[in-house]
Amino acid sequence: MKYRPLGRTGLDVSLICLGTMTWGQQNTEEEGHAQMDYAVDQGVTFFDTAELYSIPPKPDTQGSTERIIGSWFKARRNRDKIVLATKIVGRSTNTWFRDDGSPAELSRVQIEEAVNKSLKRLGTDYIDLYQIHWPDRPMTWGSNSTVYKHLEGDSHPIAETLDIMGGLVKAGKIRHLGLSNESAWGTMTFLKEAEGTDRPRVQSVQNAYNLLNRTYEVGLAEVSVREDVGLLAYSPLAQGYLVGKYLDGARPAGARTTLFDRGQRYETPGAEPAIRKYVALAREFGLDPAQMALAFVNSRRFVHANIIGATTMEQLKTDIASVDVEITPELEARIDAIHLEHCNPCP
Repeated sequence: MKYRPLGRTGLDVSLICLGTMTWGQQNTEEEGHAQMDYAVDQGVTFFDTAELYSIPPKPDTQGSTERIIGSWFKARRNRDKIVLATKIVGRSTNTWFRDDGSPAELSRVQIEEAVNKSLKRLGTDYIDLYQIHWPDRPMTWGSNSTVYKHLEGDSHPIAETLDIMGGLVKAGKIRHLGLSNESAWGTMTFLKEAEGTDRPRVQSVQNAYNLLNRTYEVGLAEVSVREDVGLLAYSPLAQGYLVGKYLDGARPAGARTTLFDRGQRYETPGAEPAIRKYVALAREFGLDPAQMALAFVNSRRFVHANIIGATTMEQLKTDIASVDVEITPELEARIDAIHLEHCNPCP
């Protein structure tokens, strides 16, 4: 395993972060425990979850993934060995997250309720990285969409959110703050509002990043490098589409798109031609398509961790082994050539 600094936290985390959102629907508690056991044996020290999970979001499964991680901590007694990240939902019309049935927002009452419930489910008294799952302010779908539409609506000031999070840091409930599905403007505004104060500095941005969606490179990559706010890349396999298993409309039994029909982000008109070329390129170089796609993400300087998700142990083993795959200059040039021809078909 390889390790990188997590922002300016002083923590080093495994380059491969174990994503957990399938546990509680596609995967059982027992399977989640087996995945954590294997990942730790391979040197993984970083887990990512959320109060929202499992996916797809449902009232009756909300929080199930955190509970599975909590039962694993209780059984293994190794909480101190793991850098644990979870998330609070941003503004949402969904009413099942809060006890009083209120729509979700980043108010003081809701943030404090959310973190206390996450701590209870996880069976821990602290969270290493507490992330805002998506902004409290209105935004277009996709944090770095290639089509910008300005939206107005209610939101809590970022400075206010930082003050609340700062109180949680002082209370010892969270150690560090991260963002998710955030823009360059949002990230820099969080940094600006924290500068010169005792408010917590954001340490990471968890956004989608893969061969079909490199929009992070347009504005946020420079922020990551210059400000030490690293990317925690999610969906590095584009929900499995970059493996090629959904080509020609295929729907393998047990696959996420087969079960839940939630893959529209990776079914745009330009997606399949690009996927075919990336899969063919991997095979030309004698590589597994999944490992090539993951290795590309691993190779980016602005990536502090690559969040993988697997529903089978075979997938998990393949994904973790991507740390040993090298993206040579020749291969990177070929990848970039495809990217220029099929630029960000799935933002």
